[in-house]
Amino acid sequence: MSSKYQQRFTARPEHIDELGHVNNTVWVRWIQDIAVAHWESAARPEDSAQFFWVVTRHEIDYRGNISEGENVTGETWIEGGPRGATSIRRVDFRNEAGKVIVSAATTWAMLDRQTQRPVRVRPEILGPFRPDN
Repeated sequence: MSSKYQQRFTARPEHIDELGHVNNTVWVRWIQDIAVAHWESAARPEDSAQFFWVVTRHEIDYRGNISEGENVTGETWIEGGPRGATSIRRVDFRNEAGKVIVSAATTWAMLDRQTQRPVRVRPEILGPFRPDN
């Protein structure tokens, strides 16, 4: 498994705000979409069946934007080790020229599906997301 995951996004008319570019709420949705897709593509089936993730914090730097019809490539990875029930996920969005225009660090908390309570993230759960796997 790769430690990083990529997904392409296209700005559609409904994504555009009054300034003529992708609205901030859309970037947040794309951050969540790519993180969930990465989890679904790489997590062990038993972990996916037992756990799910919720966002506890977003930190986003906007260095550019795109307009309707333009594309970005999002790339995401897990940064560092888990801390209790949380893990940091990085996401960079690059425009067609390859420049990072939006960069995010998002804290996710892992919850048990049955109890819906936070649980400690064990190293083997993040194993499939590490570069050496």
